[in-house]
Amino acid sequence: MIPRYSLPEISGIWTDENKYDFWKEIEILYCEGLAEYGHIPKKAAREIRRKADYDIRRVLKIEKKTRHDVIAFLTNMSEYIGESGRYLHMGMTSSDLLDTTLACQMRAAGMVMRGKLRKLRTVLKRQALRYRHVPMVGRSHGIHAEPITMGLKLLVWYSETERNIARLDRTIEEISVGQITGTVGTMSHTDYRVERYVMTKLGLKATPVTTQIIQRDRHAYYMATLAVIGASLENMATEIRALQRTEIAEVEEPFTRGQKGSSAMPHKRNPILTERIAGMARLLRGNAQAALENVTLWHERDISHSSVERVIIPDSTMILAYMLEKFTWVVSGLRVDRKKMREHLELTGGLIFSHPILLMLVKKGLAREGAYSIIQRAAMKSMDGKKSFREHLSEDGRFTKLVSEEELEEAFDLKSHLKNIDFIFSRVLSNRGRPGKGQANC
Repeated sequence: MIPRYSLPEISGIWTDENKYDFWKEIEILYCEGLAEYGHIPKKAAREIRRKADYDIRRVLKIEKKTRHDVIAFLTNMSEYIGESGRYLHMGMTSSDLLDTTLACQMRAAGMVMRGKLRKLRTVLKRQALRYRHVPMVGRSHGIHAEPITMGLKLLVWYSETERNIARLDRTIEEISVGQITGTVGTMSHTDYRVERYVMTKLGLKATPVTTQIIQRDRHAYYMATLAVIGASLENMATEIRALQRTEIAEVEEPFTRGQKGSSAMPHKRNPILTERIAGMARLLRGNAQAALENVTLWHERDISHSSVERVIIPDSTMILAYMLEKFTWVVSGLRVDRKKMREHLELTGGLIFSHPILLMLVKKGLAREGAYSIIQRAAMKSMDGKKSFREHLSEDGRFTKLVSEEELEEAFDLKSHLKNIDFIFSRVLSNRGRPGKGQANC
């Protein structure tokens, strides 16, 4: 029986009690496997299953003397079992127990994070559809570019979250491996059938080959994936922070009743959650770097990775779970100021429509460089604020010679810029998990 714990509480996965529960179960399964294949009496395996237990305080007391956590645990467990306790750990090494348990914990934590990613994906989809046709200025280099919609921005985040779910799925599969291969991986004192028995019961795969430990490239991959997901959340959170600036004020994270923004300035509504998410992403990247350092070990094993992993793996899974939970709440309650978005679309007097006008002139037969010059000159002159971009174009004889007033009106039509929004939504939402029509299947 695999130990039980509350999946929503990801911190519970990393408690000493949960770890010892896994240790106990693995040792029991190992003895049952030994009995199954004739290495120990079946009566002993049944007795071990019936009597096996531990006391955390007793384990920690023994560890103070032995200075070895696994030996302390086995000693205490044997006290409960009695004579049959001698079969515990027979042919195993500590890393067989530690790394198999760690795999179970990382898999469980991965499933919690996957659930939270799926919730975020659901909220992003709902909000993307809600704001699908709400126009706003697209920005490149922080400067007004061309019109987009708020829904399209959220759809980009939805698609990125889809990829992160797929990444995490691959990572969970990569880490869901255990081992019982002995002191240097040769299985000289174990039976491969027993290893297979134990891993099947735990829902893991046996690693094809090991040293004394499971190689740490798997753990580095897991941690790097968490860092990538964190970077995605940071990217989204940073966009909300940027759009919440007073000078823009198009989007705002939720500000609850009774909340205070500043101890000194009562008017403040600060983007504290999105700032927190951006900061925590740095922790994930730092921990991923430490995991990469853990890949390199001496010979068949040293323990330089062990002390690092006891910190970075539990911390990173809990950090990311927290980030996902908070960001889902932010997106769910996002405040969108449609009026402000409309004001900003009109802020530059039509400069955001320069691209379709450029294309229009090229289609009329002008060389691209000449067309660019005409439009750029009108654009630069309009920035003094006396006349609009459109007015300057209408006063340029070279332009009016080629473009009618009706054509100019069409070029400044917002709807023409957003005509393919529904197609993009359809392509993303109807082709989830497989290449869209016209996309390369790389």
